[in-house]
Amino acid sequence: MKLVWLRNDLRLADNPALRHACAGDEPVAALFIISPTQWQQHKMAPIRQRFMLAQVDVLGRELAALGIPLHLLRVETFVEAPAALADLCREQGVTQLYANQAIEIDEQRRDHAVSAALAEQAVGCHWLNGCCVLPPGRVLTGSGEMFKVFTPFSRAWLKALDEEGFVIHRAPAPRGEPLPWQPLAERAWVDEALGELTADPRWPVGEAEARRRLNDFLEQAVLDYGETRDFPAIAGTSVLSPYLAAGIISPRQCVAALQQRLGYRPQSKAQPGFVWLNELIWREFYRHLLVLIPTLSMNRPFKPETADLPWSWDPDAFAAWCEGRTGYPIVDAAMRCLNTTGWMHNRLRMIVASFLTKDLHIHWRLGEDYFMSRLIDGDLAANNGGWQWAAGTGADAAPYFRVFNPTTQGQRFDPQGEFIRTWVTELADIPAAYVHQPHDWLRVKGRQDYPAPMVDHAVARVRAIEMFRSLEK
Repeated sequence: MKLVWLRNDLRLADNPALRHACAGDEPVAALFIISPTQWQQHKMAPIRQRFMLAQVDVLGRELAALGIPLHLLRVETFVEAPAALADLCREQGVTQLYANQAIEIDEQRRDHAVSAALAEQAVGCHWLNGCCVLPPGRVLTGSGEMFKVFTPFSRAWLKALDEEGFVIHRAPAPRGEPLPWQPLAERAWVDEALGELTADPRWPVGEAEARRRLNDFLEQAVLDYGETRDFPAIAGTSVLSPYLAAGIISPRQCVAALQQRLGYRPQSKAQPGFVWLNELIWREFYRHLLVLIPTLSMNRPFKPETADLPWSWDPDAFAAWCEGRTGYPIVDAAMRCLNTTGWMHNRLRMIVASFLTKDLHIHWRLGEDYFMSRLIDGDLAANNGGWQWAAGTGADAAPYFRVFNPTTQGQRFDPQGEFIRTWVTELADIPAAYVHQPHDWLRVKGRQDYPAPMVDHAVARVRAIEMFRSLEK
């Protein structure tokens, strides 16, 4: 018996672990492990848990139709996983375990412990690359080291992809008679561990839904992506991040579909489609960095010297940011959108991260954790990379003296205030001319239903720059 351990790769198509396990005629079973306490420790958002488990339900039914049973195990933390897996392998007569490689440090430690435990039972473990187009360690500098700077990484990534290409694995063929599948909602221990399992209707699960979103984006928006991607009131992005984070679709499938749509693989900004491809390369870069620098998984900055920055931990200011009560409309709209939908537009992620770290001078770790606790697409590599970039502590971080002005950012990327009025209901009736600086207009109207700005941006900006300059002394 071969066993496929599914994690953040909840799909049939282009799943290397599943494809390799299904080679040959030996019986195959699949496994998914539910770890409620570990998920809480990792700040996994409830909406992400429900999204993931809804996909597990769909995938379990699809695997059963192929004659592949999906086993569910519940272990509270990763520490319990090796013994639980060893027991399952012994009970099922498993001789080979297949899984796609994890990149986070806790997950890597778990997998090493699993390999050691199963080796005692002569169960072979096979770890494959299912999370990146090119696996960590494949894209190297001329001296054979992994990159720490994005632009040369991007060039080397494109060159490596041209040299070796990549393969899209087909979904496995049926391996026997269809099997029954008991929905997760009917399993008392699953419901008890995680509460309500109903997925958010705004985020339908399934590989077909992920492919539909990808195809719609490629047909309707990819050619204009460079011009529209920064405007949250416009449907200019793919909104595929939840599906990539859960592994419902793979980055290889995205690159292949882009190439098929264009008839070529773009190589520079001058070519249509490159800006979106470059976002996928950024995703790869952050994942490679997490493998290169394990301390990124341990709340440590990419730039060690920035660990001494005098960050604030002000709980009241942090709560105002979390709840969208800062008095800066674009920041408040973005946070309220996140709290309601579990998703935030990428431009807005940069704006609110800059505001927390550079205007409120609050430690980026608080923002990183809050995002993980709310985002349906919470992914450690991308989330940590984005937060450290904004805070000025990470790889390819903007110079510390480059601080986003939340007012001008709103004026530039939500010029008519459409996004702001959607989410900041107190400003729903305000004229566009005042929506980014509404306080004088509200005062004239005798209204006090929207908070005054928490800080003076110009003053806060100077303080942020002084914080970083102090490291040079």
